[in-house]
Amino acid sequence: MRSPLRAISAAAAVAALAGSPAALAGAQQYEVLSASVRATLANAVNDRASVDVKDLDTRAWVRAMTRRVGPRFADEESARQFLALVRYEAMRAGLDPHLVLAVIDVESKFRKYAVSRSGARGFMQVMPFWVKQIGEPAHNLFHERTNLRYGCTILRHYLDRERGNLANALGRYNGTLGQADYPNRVLRAWKDRWALGAEKVVSGIMPSRDLRSTRPGLS
Repeated sequence: MRSPLRAISAAAAVAALAGSPAALAGAQQYEVLSASVRATLANAVNDRASVDVKDLDTRAWVRAMTRRVGPRFADEESARQFLALVRYEAMRAGLDPHLVLAVIDVESKFRKYAVSRSGARGFMQVMPFWVKQIGEPAHNLFHERTNLRYGCTILRHYLDRERGNLANALGRYNGTLGQADYPNRVLRAWKDRWALGAEKVVSGIMPSRDLRSTRPGLS
C-alpha cells in the first residue's frame, strides 16, 4: 500500500512535542554538499516507491522481530507496520535493518516525536536542515516513513563518505566523530538486542572498548 509523505498540522505537532521528552541524541553537522551528492541524496529521499508488506521475506522478518519492539508501540499492528518500513528503507539504502533498529534504539528509544537539544527529530533523530538541502518543504520529519527514509539515506551517505568505516559513519551521524561512546552504544545495542540471534537485553551505556570486537557482520 502506498504511503504518501504527509505533513501534520502545526497544532498537532506542538501537542505531540509537549508530551515528548527531549532525546539525548547528538546531531548531524551541516555540510556543503557537491551538486552531484545533493542530487543523489535528493533522488533517494524523494522516491515514491511503495512498500510491499506482503513480500514473504518481509513478513518473515517482521514476524521474528515483532516481539522485540512490541512493548514500544500501542498495539501489535503498529509495531508490524513500523518494522516493515524499517526493513524496506534500510535495505533500500543498503543497510542492515538490525543496525537501523539499533540506531533508533540509541537515538530516540523508539519515540516518534522525540526532539534532541539540538533540534534533531523523530525516530532516527534527523536534523531539519536536511529537508532544505535534499528534500521538499512538505516533508515532515515526524512522519514515520519520512523519518526512516531520511535517516537511512543520511547514514548510507556517511558510510560511503567514510569508505565503509561503520564507527566513523556512526560518529558522523551523531555529530560526535572521533569519540567512541556513541558508536559503541549502537554496536552494543545491535549485537545484544537487535541482531537476528540476539536474545539478551542489556541496559545502560557500553563501556569504551575496541569497536572491532563488537561489530556484527553487515548483511
